[in-house]
Amino acid sequence: MDKRDFDVIVVGSGPNGLAAAITLQQEGLSVLLVEGKDTIGGGLRSAQVTLPGFIHDLCSAIHPMAVASPFFSSLPLHKHGLEFIQPEYAAAHPFDDGSAAVLSNSLDVTAASLGNDAEKYRKLIGIQVKNFDKLLPDILGPLHIPNHPLPLIQFGLQALKPADTLAKYFTTKEAQGLWAGMAAHSILPLSKLATSAIGLVLLSAAHARGWPIPKGGSASIAQALASYFVSIGGKIETNFYVRSLEQLPSAHAIIFDTTPRQLLQIAGHKFSPVYKKQLQRYRYGMGVFKVDWALDGPVPFTAAACRAAGTVHIGNTWQEIAASEQTSWSGKHAEQPFVLLAQQSVFDETRAPQGKHTLWGYCHVPNGSTVDMTGIIEKQVERFAPGFRDRILARQTMNTEQMELHNPNYIGGDINGGAITIDQLFTRPALRFSPYRTSAKGLYIGSASTPPGGGVHGMSGYHAARKVLQDIF
Repeated sequence: MDKRDFDVIVVGSGPNGLAAAITLQQEGLSVLLVEGKDTIGGGLRSAQVTLPGFIHDLCSAIHPMAVASPFFSSLPLHKHGLEFIQPEYAAAHPFDDGSAAVLSNSLDVTAASLGNDAEKYRKLIGIQVKNFDKLLPDILGPLHIPNHPLPLIQFGLQALKPADTLAKYFTTKEAQGLWAGMAAHSILPLSKLATSAIGLVLLSAAHARGWPIPKGGSASIAQALASYFVSIGGKIETNFYVRSLEQLPSAHAIIFDTTPRQLLQIAGHKFSPVYKKQLQRYRYGMGVFKVDWALDGPVPFTAAACRAAGTVHIGNTWQEIAASEQTSWSGKHAEQPFVLLAQQSVFDETRAPQGKHTLWGYCHVPNGSTVDMTGIIEKQVERFAPGFRDRILARQTMNTEQMELHNPNYIGGDINGGAITIDQLFTRPALRFSPYRTSAKGLYIGSASTPPGGGVHGMSGYHAARKVLQDIF
């Protein structure tokens, strides 16, 4: 093999880029990781964007898949400063009558909050929790012969259904509402095939691993990964925005932690017409409108369970949430949008000055929307937490254009790296024998736009790196 400046270059330092770089460096290769911004992390960034002393997560906030990830859990990240905190409840779902359903580490506690649907919930989710460890390697990767076929079949029979089909399995507002909030993480209309997959994984992860908060901010995950990477010989360069292949040193392979749009801009001239056309057809999903608040006290939720939850899903009933997601997908803005909230400072005192708090939240909007949803989101929170507005000291908002400016992978505000529709679930970003190979020798993609998709788990980058090792080294 001829001599190059590096064995492999990884473009982009999100969780997948870091995972790819680490996987290759662990094999004794020379790896350069380049990042366009002045800090690493992609969606794993934290900063004081409202007032001094208030640390806000700029994208991802709660990390069930980071602790569940087979790859991340194999790394000694605790030795590099990473500490996770488990909230009392993983999530809570308030209703207009002042009650709330809860998602606890305990399957029984969650079931008990669902009234007459308690036993149905235990039956549906209990089998997934029991099989969780066997399922993870099979669902967090590309299509392949499964290691554990029976658990995967049991999961797939439910996961491939539209979320609205599984919603009919329940009869109480509590179970249907909780399910709606989980399935809405798919960022798709809940009538779409396979929208149940995300909900089932998130519910199972809560009972198997919890939904933890990284102490000090989501950036601490990226910092721990980078620290480990450098400790085993890796090299990182920031402020290195790649617009063409000519900018890069020589290498035997390049892995892109980018979406197809940037890949085409950087290396499209190297690709076959068929592959280029497939990337051009790749579809991006709904965007998000995000708000970070600095608060004078905790959010005064009416339901006590919400005050003890790391995540709160604002949306009331199944019907309201389903209508909200369909409205956004149709290119309109919901008057009562589904709002995801995270209240990290309730459990992590490093996030805000003593007695003060941070709050993180967003709603789904049409891709590319510049409509200011601040007032609508705050009205939704106030609905379940009267007096919330009075506790706001400062806020920062980001519409979809600003989200994309913050992270170029968020095309039109899409934080999932592309719509996770059934036809893009396993064939993202193109229908190929390996989704991580491009049509050009030595060029690979290992981002959220490849299986298994969005989320802080690093598995897309890990699988891309394994393909590089198999093909070249």
